[in-house]
Amino acid sequence: MALKAGDTAPDFDLLAVEGERQFKVRLSDFRGKKLVVVTFHPLDWTPT
Repeated sequence: MALKAGDTAPDFDLLAVEGERQFKVRLSDFRGKKLVVVTFHPLDWTPT
């Protein structure tokens, strides 16, 4: 699905880690409550 700048992002969830605790965070948890910026960083944490 191609999105353009300014489009509303579809809901998704990600695994989050805080110390020893792991949990899922959903984009919809923040919708209407906070501004969210989604970025994509290919090759992060990989040797280049």
